[in-house]
Amino acid sequence: MDLEAEYNNRARVPEHPAHIAAWARDAAAWRAECPRAELNLAYGTEPRQALDLFWPDAGEDAPIAVWIHGGYWQALDRSTSSHCARGLNLRGVAVAVPSYTLCPQTTLVGILAEMRAAMGYLHARHGRPLLVMGHSAGGHLAAMLAATDWSQFGLPGLLVPAILPVSGVFELEPLLTTSIATALHLDAATAHDLSPRFLPSPHVACHAVVGGAESSEFLRQTREFAAAWHGSWEAIPGADHFTVTAPFSDPAHPLVARAASMAEALAAS
Repeated sequence: MDLEAEYNNRARVPEHPAHIAAWARDAAAWRAECPRAELNLAYGTEPRQALDLFWPDAGEDAPIAVWIHGGYWQALDRSTSSHCARGLNLRGVAVAVPSYTLCPQTTLVGILAEMRAAMGYLHARHGRPLLVMGHSAGGHLAAMLAATDWSQFGLPGLLVPAILPVSGVFELEPLLTTSIATALHLDAATAHDLSPRFLPSPHVACHAVVGGAESSEFLRQTREFAAAWHGSWEAIPGADHFTVTAPFSDPAHPLVARAASMAEALAAS
């Protein structure tokens, strides 16, 4: 199997620059239109350790979800993902969208520590369980947050009791021989330890999503991760690695309705 071809999504989708430009445009539009947006909330001291929090009309009593951006841990930031909050906002759910320091400036272990700090910040500020979603690398981070023993950080064990990863990478070892791994400085042992597919199932609510037009490896990873974690999964027909995020700006999309139900269930528990 040609793992470079399977995992290099920008090469697989030559029109990806247009998709990313559209994300930036739509994200800026939602930052301007959201009924209440708290921007650039610092959860740490480094420049990228900040998040935007988008509230629905319901206000601060709303359930809270998190959307973590992708970019193979080495590209993009929250400014290209604000619109992914729109669908849930219009269904009464708040959405936090964090940035994080990128590789090679940091490591995957460092990024995970930053995302844990962001979850701790949200808990200190609002004190409620979180539905964590994320695209690509963000899907990986969502799963790693669900697998975290939060008691080690003085936080509730069920801080992240539900996840909805989108086109996540749940096994890192296949990346080791690809160009994607160059900036990650991974060895085989660390890649295995940071692979949610092989971690004990934390018994959280888990629904994994992948594009139906994605590579066989992304489809396999999503399917096998969902099975390992006793969750569910679906493939969005015709969606590639970039268009798979499109449903999240639409409050009428069934996937957004499902995410809203997951978030509301946490608020009611």
